Amino acid sequence: MTTIVGLRTKYGVILGSDRRASKGFFIGSKITQKITQIDDTLAVAVAGQLSDAEHIIKVAKAERKLIELRRGFPLTVKESARLIANLAYSGLKNYQPYFVELIVAGVDSEGGQVFVADMSGAITGEEFAASGSGSPVAYGVLENLYHNEMTNDQAKQVAEKAVSAAMERDPGSGNGIDVLIIPSIIQVQQKEKVK
Repeated sequence: MTTIVGLRTKYGVILGSDRRASKGFFIGSKITQKITQIDDTLAVAVAGQLSDAEHIIKVAKAERKLIELRRGFPLTVKESARLIANLAYSGLKNYQPYFVELIVAGVDSEGGQVFVADMSGAITGEEFAASGSGSPVAYGVLENLYHNEMTNDQAKQVAEKAVSAAMERDPGSGNGIDVLIIPSIIQVQQKEKVK
């Protein structure tokens, strides 16, 4: 029970989440981090069982580094999303499913990208996405406010509004909002040239 959102802009990607971790009708934590930054170009937002997600993310970090060392260049966002989805699917295939839905978002040479992955091993590329028990409400806000030309700051505000609206109606979401912005590689390179 949670709300996570991801948005793609021309200038990067934005992930947002609430902070509540619930155990049935009991609020287990009010300070849970549901967004994990893998590196400067990739992050994952988690809905579902946190222990399963933490395991998948830890293995994905290690696998990404190994693959990068072997081939000499980093994985794209889509390759990273596929790796994470394959890890999730491996549990289902072995009759020990990982009960998670993940939004994998990052930037590479193709710009910002947002992918939704779940335990079935499927990934779908989206302009924006929401997951968790508050996602129907969050989608209503995203459908209404998202547009292709928004800046990262505008997308951050939309992500905050989507999660906030979900927290108003979904008892599994609450206790504040976390937002992460990953700017596009071109934007980062331009800032480095200015320094």
